[in-house]
Amino acid sequence: MRTVRRIMALLLVALLLGLSTACSAAGGQPADPDKLHVYTSFYVLYDLTAKIGGEHVAVQNLVPPGAEPHDWEPEAADLVRLEQADLLIYNGAGMEHWIDKVVGSLDNQDLVLVETTRSLTLLEAGHGDDHDGHDEPQGRYDPHVWLDPQNALHQLGAIRDALVQADPEHASAYNAAYDVTSTRLEALDQAYHDALDQVSRREIVVAHEAFGYLAEAYRLEQVGIEGLSSESEPDPARMAEIVDYARQHEIQVIFFEELASPKVAETIAREVGARTAVLNPLEGLAEAQIEAGEDYFSVMEDNLRALVDALS
Repeated sequence: MRTVRRIMALLLVALLLGLSTACSAAGGQPADPDKLHVYTSFYVLYDLTAKIGGEHVAVQNLVPPGAEPHDWEPEAADLVRLEQADLLIYNGAGMEHWIDKVVGSLDNQDLVLVETTRSLTLLEAGHGDDHDGHDEPQGRYDPHVWLDPQNALHQLGAIRDALVQADPEHASAYNAAYDVTSTRLEALDQAYHDALDQVSRREIVVAHEAFGYLAEAYRLEQVGIEGLSSESEPDPARMAEIVDYARQHEIQVIFFEELASPKVAETIAREVGARTAVLNPLEGLAEAQIEAGEDYFSVMEDNLRALVDALS
């Protein structure tokens, strides 16, 4: 009886929201019954899946544009959509704190789960940077693997393999799209190596420690004002530590990100005579960025220009 009541409640939500109508990538249930219905947990995976799936896949991102995926929680409407989905593509490494709870609540036994970080070497999360005496809501690992293009290539392969297995009829199209996108990822990685091998500085001060994989790949030193959570704020002692570090290393740029407040970065920049700039962790894009045609590659290219400018 409890199951029946839950299903009726979910169906009511679906009726009220009009989920049977056509939709864009930003919301609603994909309408084409002839396509794979694929959901992704946040923007980067949506972008990579769309590039591989093309016209054969109806892909939707669960986290809406402009939202912070670390804090996002699925709603009843999302559960309704997932009951009809073929694949759920997610990051893993603790990025989706809700994944086990949500999947455990679904009746959709055919839903294929694709954990794109499986078998990747993960960096330990920096639990030691809790500066206000409270534990940060983070897991054991840093989940921001996609900021190293070689890791994004691994994720791309996991997505391609899942689509081919679920829809072998269009395997050749998925493989061809993979070849195109993987070539772009290899070129992006080389561009980062070529440019960052030439800079005179190696230290970057960032709003939160989302750039560990990027720093490791290109021999940079990341110093986070805060840890993995972009919503926490540093205490006065941590602020003083960052100010001292910035002065000692003659840091010229304090990086912040578009989905979080720049207030702390601006405060530190004023204190040390530096300026601020955006370094995007690609956890999500704003609606205006998506409408302007920005994607993983354009943002990563912007990031590279910002890094070269700050470190030269």
